Amino acid sequence: MFSHALKLFKPLISVSRICFSSISFPLSSKSTIVHLSYAFQGGNFAPLLQSTYVNQNLFFLRSKPTSAIRFFQWSENVLGYSHSLCSHCALIHILLSHRLFGIAHQVFEKMLQRHWEWDVFGALCDGFGAYNSNPNTVYSFLLSGYCQNGVFDKGIDAFLRMSKAGIDVAPHALRTMMDSLVASQCIGAIVSILDEICGQSGKMIKQGFNFYAFLAMSFVNHHLFELVLNFHRKMIDRGIMPVIFDCNKILKTLCKEETSLEAASQFFHTMLKVGPSPNVVTFSTLIDSYCKAKRLDEAFKLYHFMMARGISPDLIVYSILIDGLFKNGKLEAGVCLLSEALEKGVKLDSVIFGSIMDSFVKAGDLKKLIVVYNKMRTEGLSPGTVTYGIIINGLCQGGHVLEACGVFGEYVKRGLEPSECAYSCLIDGFCKLGNLKEAFIWYRKMLENGLLPDLIIYSILVNGLSQQGRVKEALQLFFQATMVGIQLNAYIFNGLIDGYYRLSQMTNMMRLYNLMQVKNIHPDVVTYTLFLKLLVDQGELEKALALFLRMLKQNVPLDAIAYCTLMDSFCQLNKTKTVMWLFQQMLRNKVSPDIAIYNVLLRRLFKDFQFEDAMKLFHKLATHGPEPDIVTFNTVICGYCFSDKLNEAIQLYETLSNRPVRFTAITFSILIDALCKNGRINEAVQMFRRMLEKGIEPNVVTYSCLVDGYLKFQSMGSAFELLEEMARNKIDPNIVSYSILMDGLCKRGLIDDALSTFQSAISNGLLLDVVAYTILIHGCCRVGRLTEARILYQRMLVQGMVPDHVLQRVVADYLGAQSMTTYKELSF
Repeated sequence: MFSHALKLFKPLISVSRICFSSISFPLSSKSTIVHLSYAFQGGNFAPLLQSTYVNQNLFFLRSKPTSAIRFFQWSENVLGYSHSLCSHCALIHILLSHRLFGIAHQVFEKMLQRHWEWDVFGALCDGFGAYNSNPNTVYSFLLSGYCQNGVFDKGIDAFLRMSKAGIDVAPHALRTMMDSLVASQCIGAIVSILDEICGQSGKMIKQGFNFYAFLAMSFVNHHLFELVLNFHRKMIDRGIMPVIFDCNKILKTLCKEETSLEAASQFFHTMLKVGPSPNVVTFSTLIDSYCKAKRLDEAFKLYHFMMARGISPDLIVYSILIDGLFKNGKLEAGVCLLSEALEKGVKLDSVIFGSIMDSFVKAGDLKKLIVVYNKMRTEGLSPGTVTYGIIINGLCQGGHVLEACGVFGEYVKRGLEPSECAYSCLIDGFCKLGNLKEAFIWYRKMLENGLLPDLIIYSILVNGLSQQGRVKEALQLFFQATMVGIQLNAYIFNGLIDGYYRLSQMTNMMRLYNLMQVKNIHPDVVTYTLFLKLLVDQGELEKALALFLRMLKQNVPLDAIAYCTLMDSFCQLNKTKTVMWLFQQMLRNKVSPDIAIYNVLLRRLFKDFQFEDAMKLFHKLATHGPEPDIVTFNTVICGYCFSDKLNEAIQLYETLSNRPVRFTAITFSILIDALCKNGRINEAVQMFRRMLEKGIEPNVVTYSCLVDGYLKFQSMGSAFELLEEMARNKIDPNIVSYSILMDGLCKRGLIDDALSTFQSAISNGLLLDVVAYTILIHGCCRVGRLTEARILYQRMLVQGMVPDHVLQRVVADYLGAQSMTTYKELSF
């Protein structure tokens, strides 16, 4: 009803100042009747409602606010009277006396529109005696009204006048003023009244209102960090010491954002200088922020400073620091701090132990995981569901799936409910071992225990089936997930697409790709990389490059694997320019090349005889990273050998022997092959022995290199002894091994033995190549056994082999034009 009345107010044209003093002299009843008679006879109501009459009527209605507002409305809307400033103030006094604050604010807004330039503070002052209203309530209302309507200068003036007059500001009014000033970024205004604010704040604290916490938090939330510090100092200068609880709350808010961490540090140092004295919560709050910002040095400085002040770190401080060390990869330091905490008698909980174990899982260090687990049990702590899940996950990732099953059994015996996470780890572990049968047994156990598989478990099983070529079953599981309402993602699609990639089924890969589009699932870099790899495998490099360019155009976030797939393929085709262009694209798109990329580049540079450039790149890796791996070292050693720098290759090997580098059979095979080709057989044999001493098993390539060396530079007997050793070690010779042996026999004129070796290779199911035929045909021709040479040659042609330029020259020199005609006829 009041709101409806106020909506009918009309704009005021003229403004007049009427004093409340006239209220004390009311008109007599007879005088009022006379005035009303004249007004109705003349039809003019203006003389009737002089300012004095309005104020008198409002005064008489002071105990009836409803009637007062009706009269106020009627006089303006019906009689056309323009209410004066005093009329508005009188009505506001009445409304506030009856606590009708909402309607009072509406009246104030109307008054502000008409009399904004007048001294409302003074006008309200004249009504306290007449209406017996509370100055604190009225002026606090005035202060709130000014600030809510954005009239900050008058609001601040009212605040200062109240402070000067000793009138307490109501907490809500001061809060309204400061909220408005802070939100409007009126920094200058806030600074100008900061002293008075501190004075009012002291009074409010005594009244039970924590204005310090309110205003300081308001400054913090609006990033007015300097004001926080100034306000804090001024409060203490006035003898008002904030409680540490409020300061810790402010510090915690400052620490939430990394951008305000410096402000948090300044606030902390201000507390150290002027108070209140920081406690363990203060230190832990700032230490936690430093750890999250990876500023561990500062975190530990604070930790040592805390102890120097005689404050003992508690469970929370140690938990924060240990967690910070582990998350930043400083595992050893984390373990040391853990031991220090336990030695000091700090009772760490299972959460921090779980966090430490999780870090070791991520680092792949199962031994340390078990050590921490045993420490946890020594401390009398029992693993919970989360801790057991971490242990099971760690064991499964390390391939110890059976041990993980044992932990799962302990888990269940203790009466704990197995989680989906534990089941998914075990299922994933068995899938990675290729044991799908066991994986599905655990899947069924999970279902029997009432747990429903989520997207992760479906994805694990689909991926496991696809990797073993069981794509039909994977597809059934995929559609089962869809039917039960699982929200699919790119990962599960990639598992299926990978399955079809392994089967080289581009059509089915495209069907899945189209299904992704239908379901509004965006293909990721893994999806596109699988298509790239299949195109590369099929020799469709132009299409692969076109797909790559399309990916660039569509801003697909390519990774190092996608680049490496293409670069390696173009390397094999000796397309150095394309390889370097791809490398430049990679750098331009801010994709960090991994060591696999650099290995491809090194191999290409060595093959292009760009030895100096290759070595510059190698030295750059050694100093700036990424860290070279064994493939890098093998590539450089091979590059040295390829460039006739065998001594440098051996020197690099000797240097690496003093480092924790794990050599492979490939490393030794490269060096043995190079030594044998250079006639340095004794050194090759020594290198072979060093290989055995290091526990590295020779492969067929290693033996073949030594056999070739023996045949070329030493006795044939040694070569056959080596072949017998291969047989004892159950290493089957390949076609290269047989070709080396046949070559050695042919060069010694032992053609029958060479032919017997040839038949042995066929009997062992090896597919003969052009090199093997060329060796044997050439051997037969050199000893004049041309008929056998022709038979071998024709047999090779019938098998669909194409003679290379070496064999063509042998045929032309020994067998004549007739044999070449036979080749052309068979080719036709």
